[in-house]
Amino acid sequence: MVVPLDPRLVASRRDAALRFLHERIDHERAASIAYHEGEFKLARMRDLLARLGNPDRGLPILHIAGTKGKGSTAAMSAAVLSAAGYRTGLFTSPHLDRVEERMAIDGQPCSPDELADLVEGVAPQVREMDHQGIRRRPAELGPTYFEIITAVALAHFARRKADAAVLEVGLGGRLDSTNVCHPKVSVITSISLDHTAQLGHSLEAIACEKAGIIKPGVPVVSGVVEPGPQAVIRNVCQARQSLLVEMGRDFAFDYHPPRRLDRAPALGRVDFRYEGPGGPRVCQDLPLGLVGRHQAANAAVALAALVQFEQATGWRIPDEAIRDGLARLAWPARVEVVARHPTVVIDAAHNVASVEALLRALDESFAPRRRYLIFGTTLEKDVRGMLARLRGAFDHVVLTQYLDNPRAVPVEDLRAMAEEVSGCPHPWFARPADAWGAVRAQAGADDLICVTGSFFLAAQLRQEVLARPAGPV
Repeated sequence: MVVPLDPRLVASRRDAALRFLHERIDHERAASIAYHEGEFKLARMRDLLARLGNPDRGLPILHIAGTKGKGSTAAMSAAVLSAAGYRTGLFTSPHLDRVEERMAIDGQPCSPDELADLVEGVAPQVREMDHQGIRRRPAELGPTYFEIITAVALAHFARRKADAAVLEVGLGGRLDSTNVCHPKVSVITSISLDHTAQLGHSLEAIACEKAGIIKPGVPVVSGVVEPGPQAVIRNVCQARQSLLVEMGRDFAFDYHPPRRLDRAPALGRVDFRYEGPGGPRVCQDLPLGLVGRHQAANAAVALAALVQFEQATGWRIPDEAIRDGLARLAWPARVEVVARHPTVVIDAAHNVASVEALLRALDESFAPRRRYLIFGTTLEKDVRGMLARLRGAFDHVVLTQYLDNPRAVPVEDLRAMAEEVSGCPHPWFARPADAWGAVRAQAGADDLICVTGSFFLAAQLRQEVLARPAGPV
């Protein structure tokens, strides 16, 4: 007989696990990130995994980096593998509501009691590493929040006997804690300017950091089409004797967007053509649950990666699984329609390239009477560049900042930058909930409200919108 878990005990253990995690250095919530070998240590990550019995050993892994699109590409890849009958773990970051979202198996997040078990299992090893580091050098850092979460996710996948894992890089690639894995296939989705203080101020420099995930002899699938970063990736693959499969040369796609999503749900369609190693493969009229031409590009990268994954593992991924996985996938805060009448779209666009992708999706798939924007973003981003592209696409712009995180651009600073870009003042609110309340009171049933600028703002306002919706979905 299965004894039901005591909800109070589970909640207490989960709270203790979260307290332990939140005591660690968390670069996602730091005002600035010192991205160098002194802070990001792969040797420390390897040590932690070794202490846990190397839970990633023997696990077929798809490893995905990129400036934008890596989370969606990872989710699509995992969804198709699950639809094909393979128990698949998915590790992504950051999370919207609960840390358990970062480690899912076949689309189901880790449960609170499993999280508590996993953290309780990892904590003694982390504390021992802390003590050993201090003995070597007083300023020596122990495992960080992200390193521990990565280890916990891999332990979860091993514990649940996953057949495969899809790992999304957290930051960069070369020094990311996921880069200790030995994947079957490595993927680089795209290169654009983001995290420039850490990764470099040119596309080529950023491509070099992303290409740090390329392992000798491991196939690489690239969605990068810009000549400069494309050349960097080609050179690294050549030096490491890694087969390279490229968008535009080895595979391509056509996208047929859904229309009038402000009226009713609908799916876009993708035609996929692959003629690279292991091909040919053609999939016509694939239904796509995620909205936007950029998501069609991500789907094409995911499918090309899965062709290589089939080659590396000997597995079979039928067309029916591709259709089912792409159609069923729901990935929050990616041009996500959370309400209609008025339409409310939540998107985590946080750099110029992702803002441009969002605007194209809005133009292709929505036709509202008026557009309202709620915008808040993060320090070290190209704030003026994002505002310059957004301001002309919306009838009304409202500014805010996300809370409880020092990385947020203070709304007073955002207000000054917006006025500098547009030449006119914009309404602003220090709390996202107040910005939502003001826009919600103004927007009519035929209007569209878009929340964007940061994953953290998307997470906070998504909760607020679902708690106080402007209209039905």
